[in-house]
This record gives sequence, structure tokens and C-alpha cells, in this order.
Amino acid sequence: MTVLRPVRAGNAFEETVERLLQAIKLGVVAPGEKLPPERELAARLGISRVTLREAIRALQDSGYLDVRRGRYGGAFVTYTPPRPGAGSLRRMVAEMGGDDLDDALTFRLAVECGAAEVLAATPLTGEQRQVLLRRLSDLEQATLEDYRRLDTAFHLSIAELTGSTLLATTCADARSRVSDLLNAIPMLQVNIDHAAAQHQAIVDAILAGDPDAARRAVCEHLEGTAALLRGFLA
Repeated sequence: MTVLRPVRAGNAFEETVERLLQAIKLGVVAPGEKLPPERELAARLGISRVTLREAIRALQDSGYLDVRRGRYGGAFVTYTPPRPGAGSLRRMVAEMGGDDLDDALTFRLAVECGAAEVLAATPLTGEQRQVLLRRLSDLEQATLEDYRRLDTAFHLSIAELTGSTLLATTCADARSRVSDLLNAIPMLQVNIDHAAAQHQAIVDAILAGDPDAARRAVCEHLEGTAALLRGFLA
């Protein structure tokens, strides 16, 4: 839930919508699940409940949330990523610009490699190790429908486990810049199998306390993802 961090007072409504939308699109709150209780969420974001309700209403009107009243009510996520379609990736890249794509991929490479290097250099508690192994296990057992969401959770957990809020939020921002692009390409089993071996290498390097190996493993993995994106654009 690192993405649900305090917003700036000057643009409270706009930034609240942005934070909630990021949590929804990254799958931090999965389709069908509900956002944290209003009181908790307002405190987490550092905003009034009035502002929060306005933001939730805007996302409900846009089709991202379904607000239900009553004892078992709440704001439930209705958004599901669109299925990959012919031309989807090209259309998105055309909208963002080729230079912005390269910039987004470079940004993600820098921050995620750095996060893995930092975590590998950090003495981990047994609980931290279990969290990382659990995220990996969840991803390995994921259905195709849940794969992107659990892949995001795995990658973000590396930054979150460093204990640096700035690093975790930066990694979430980096992932947000490419999440729609990743959703626009089909998932191929051969790529999932290859990624599984790379994810295991990342975890092995972190748990072994080898920062250089952790950085190399993440770099190889993300460069493969970038190559896949560019391959579908060729």
C-alpha cells in the first residue's frame, strides 16, 4: 500500500484521484476487492473524508469503483485491464511518444536495479525473507488473469522491503509508467517461463546477500521486458 501515501494539500483532490487510480491500475487493490475503510484511507492519505469521498465519487463515475452501502459495503474495484488487442501497444506508444517510452524504461531500470542492490546489502529478518519468498511463490502459482498484478506485487515488494518509503514510491511510479504498455501485449507461456527463472535468480541473489548479482539479475530481467515491448512494436 505504499502508493497510498499522503498527498499535498494544494492539490488534494487531484492527487487523491491519482493515488487511488495508481493503486487500482497496479492491482494493489485487486478487481472485486474493496479499498481500505474510509477513516483509515483518509488518515493514510492525509486528507479530509470529504475530499476522499469526492475522489471516490469521481472514480465511480469513471467506472473504476462501485460504491455499496450497508454493513458489508465499501468502495469496490470494478476496473480490469483491457485485453491485448491488435494495435493496442502501438496506439499507446504513439500517444506517449517514443522518447517518453525510452525514458520510462530507463527510469524503471535504474530504480528497480538500485532497490534490489540495496535490499541485497541489507541484513534481512526471517519475516522479510518470508515476505519475499511468499511474493515469489504467489507469482509462480498465478493464473494468467492474475499474473500481471502479482508480478507487480513481487517487484514492488523488493523496494518496500528496503524500508525506504521514497524508494518504494519511486518504484511504484516507475511501474505505473509502463503498466498499461505491459497490459497491451499478450502473455506468452515461453516468456512467463523465462521470467520465472529470472525472478528466482533475483530472489536467490538477494537472500544470498549479493548486491552485484541482485543488480545484474534485475537488469537482465528488465532488459528482457524492454526487448519484448520493442519486439511487438517492430
